[in-house]
Amino acid sequence: MSPITLDTVDGRRTFLRRLSMLGIGGAGIVAAPFAKADPRPTPYNKKARTDAAVLNFALNLEYLEAEYYLRGTTGLGLEGAVIGTDGAGTEGAVTVKQNPKVVFSTPAVEQYANEIAIDEANHVRFLREVLGASKYDQVARPQIDLLNSFNTLGTLLGLESFDPFANEVNFLLGAFIFEDVGVTAYKGASPLLTNKVYLEAAAGILGVEAYHAGSIRTLLYSLGTDVQNTANAISDIRASLDNLASPSTPKLDQGIRLNNVANIVPADGNSVAFSRTTRQVLNIVYGAPNATSGLFFPAGLNGSIR
Repeated sequence: MSPITLDTVDGRRTFLRRLSMLGIGGAGIVAAPFAKADPRPTPYNKKARTDAAVLNFALNLEYLEAEYYLRGTTGLGLEGAVIGTDGAGTEGAVTVKQNPKVVFSTPAVEQYANEIAIDEANHVRFLREVLGASKYDQVARPQIDLLNSFNTLGTLLGLESFDPFANEVNFLLGAFIFEDVGVTAYKGASPLLTNKVYLEAAAGILGVEAYHAGSIRTLLYSLGTDVQNTANAISDIRASLDNLASPSTPKLDQGIRLNNVANIVPADGNSVAFSRTTRQVLNIVYGAPNATSGLFFPAGLNGSIR
């Protein structure tokens, strides 16, 4: 897959054509074949409301990932990908540096980033479709901060600031913050889902997010000790936020180097990926324990799990 660029008319047409091939039409949303049938039980069913709440929680996180990858690869967000961002709750703007498109130095890394950007945009589109045709069935994109949030994290890493869009290494480190959280969030949410169609959809997205996370971890490990140390410092920050409620619990998060060897797949002793509760996920994306907003989501998530 050749790199996507929106710098030229041909580039914009190519990008939109690829999105169209993947089910995103230039004039609106085109339902994917497996999303045509409405799997939703009656909205008055308590289990159905719980399932929808869990998927809307996931949709908030997908908004964040899609905005990050799309802006880094194209300079534009979900609006540029012709995907809706309205819905229940207050639709928020995205705070990001001017001209965030990354100047990649490695063609292969640019291609990986483009592929992931399309995947994350598709996740937003797909979850919105599964949740329903009415804009009130799915949550709107919340306010997202891709500027001050990273500067705050940079301070925790001992840096004066951190710009994830400055170069491809920074972009990979920024992606590392999200990807492992997404995998563990879907794993942790799976027991909460009762609708098998919803569960299958969540399992499919989890698989793709795991592919993304493994790719990011592999690329970062290949860049040497300094980058490995930074990635492991990010892992330590996530772990501290995981365990603030119970400091004596075993460390959940794992860096990309463990016992001085590569640790591409973070897992337990049975090689099973670990889970995060919704509260642990919120601690990380809000940057503080038991907060209701902050860091990447200055006004909090939209929906009932927030």
